[in-house]
Amino acid sequence: MLSVTRLLNGQVGEQDALRYGRADASCPPHLLHFAREKKPVVVWNSTQRCNLHCAHCYSDSKDHEYPGELTTEEGFALLDDLAAFGVPTVLFSGGEPLMRHDLFELAARTSELGMRTVLSTNGTRIDDDVARRIADAGFAYVGVSIDAIGAQHDKLRGKKGAYERTLAGIAAVQRVGVRTGLRFTLHGMNRDHLGPVFELAEELGVNRLCIYHLAYAGRGEKIQKHDLTPAETREAVEEIFDRVEDLGRRGSDIEVLTVDNPVDNVLLMLRMREGDPDRAAEVERLLRFNGGNQSGIAVASIDPQGWVHPDQFSWHVRAGNVRERPFSELWNDENPVLAPYRVRPRELNGRCSTCAYVDLCNGGLRVRAESATGDARAPDPACYLTDEEIAAVELVA
Repeated sequence: MLSVTRLLNGQVGEQDALRYGRADASCPPHLLHFAREKKPVVVWNSTQRCNLHCAHCYSDSKDHEYPGELTTEEGFALLDDLAAFGVPTVLFSGGEPLMRHDLFELAARTSELGMRTVLSTNGTRIDDDVARRIADAGFAYVGVSIDAIGAQHDKLRGKKGAYERTLAGIAAVQRVGVRTGLRFTLHGMNRDHLGPVFELAEELGVNRLCIYHLAYAGRGEKIQKHDLTPAETREAVEEIFDRVEDLGRRGSDIEVLTVDNPVDNVLLMLRMREGDPDRAAEVERLLRFNGGNQSGIAVASIDPQGWVHPDQFSWHVRAGNVRERPFSELWNDENPVLAPYRVRPRELNGRCSTCAYVDLCNGGLRVRAESATGDARAPDPACYLTDEEIAAVELVA
């Protein structure tokens, strides 16, 4: 996750990152990307059921019951363990988490335990009553998925009218004073909506815009052919950077992030070297604190049946089940399933093995490389740096 706004527009500095640890309850959310300790942010896919059928859904969710999901009491035990372990944030995801009957009980327990409580939703099930329950449960932030504007959003989400219901849901959450953001997954079927989504974020007055690169998992694996080429991806990321700088010049306080392609870290650093050399060294150090891809390190996923994974896209990689051992025991340095994610540098093949910027990227998203090539150590196919660029040195000490 790259905090484009805070790095490009100078809203975070090296001393900010050094001041906090991830397990420090006073650590502001926007500094979790840079803080020293690596207690993970946990994505809990609390249910697989969803009322929509999105083209890129990594959990391949459908609108029916899924057997064996964690019970309320098992959820409480899990949350107690996460809090004792020092997890800073629990992100309730799905499927559509608002389809889980006890979501607000679980969220209230999370916030009472002192963990930042976040909701990832498609927004279509939120009315004024649900929004009030979201606020009362202690959710600090609600991220709502927008795939495009209007009819194209409905097409990608598999349901007519979804777009208007999603906008109504965002408005309802804003009325109760909870921070909101848009979550946009970029690929070839919505590339031309990138600019309009920026404009929508401003129009709605959301606090954050997260732009995700396509992960090849679930139904997202099936639409690889619709992903952007590396050159197209680079062009899109450059546009994101341009738009963020424009937002800064106009005094907008929307925070923009890119997610799931840490080569964006390198591109931002190269841009800073050229455009703002006085800050480039500090930005590079901050990106080193961030460490590139954090799957299995500072990001964890727990699926609906309690299996622990290095990230929410890698459900085929199982580190154990919280029904058998607590997360705090499974998430340890000796876990052999997680060990390959934690080696620095990771054991990578091809151009990644000799890349000068591997410390800033950490090999990209492993599930994308494995899906595209069959080799978990292969280069991430979403990398858009040239051979000349990855051979360059001059990293800051």
